[in-house]
Amino acid sequence: MFRRISRIKQILDLQDCIELLINEKRGVLAVIGDNDYPYAMPMNHYYDKESNSLYFHGGKYGHKIDSLRKNNKVSYCVYDKGYLKEDDWALNIKSVIVFGYIDFIEDKDEIVRISKLLSRKFDAPEEYVEDEINKALNATLCLKLNIEHISGKLVNEK
Repeated sequence: MFRRISRIKQILDLQDCIELLINEKRGVLAVIGDNDYPYAMPMNHYYDKESNSLYFHGGKYGHKIDSLRKNNKVSYCVYDKGYLKEDDWALNIKSVIVFGYIDFIEDKDEIVRISKLLSRKFDAPEEYVEDEINKALNATLCLKLNIEHISGKLVNEK
C-alpha cells in the first residue's frame, strides 16, 4: 500500500525514525485541502510510544480542520538540523515521513493532558503552561495521528 524508499542505502531503521519523532519539536502536516490541492502547515508534535501515535493541538476551526473533516488521511514530515562530515560542505539530513489518519480529540481532560505533553518539549515554565492551557482550553482541539506507515532516510545534499 505504501511505497518503499528507492535508495535503499539511505533508509533509516524504524528506531532511528522514532528517535527523530521524539527529539524534534516540529514538522509539516499535509492534508488534502480545498479543491483537492495539498495544504501543508508547520506543527508542533508529541510522539506517544505506547500508542505509536503523534499528537497535535490547535484551534477548532480553519482550513486544516475543514480539510480533515472531509478527508482525515494525512502525511507528516519531520527532519533534523543536519550535520557536516569533516572536510565536507554538504549537509547530511535525516528525515521521516509518517502516513496515517487523524482522529479529533475533544475531551477536555485529554486536551489538557496532550497540551501539557506538547508544552514540556519546549521547556516552558509550568505556571506559564497551566495559565495558557486554562485561557485557551475552550478554543482548543487536539488531533491524534494514527500511524499506518513510517519511512525515513539520511540524505547527503551533494
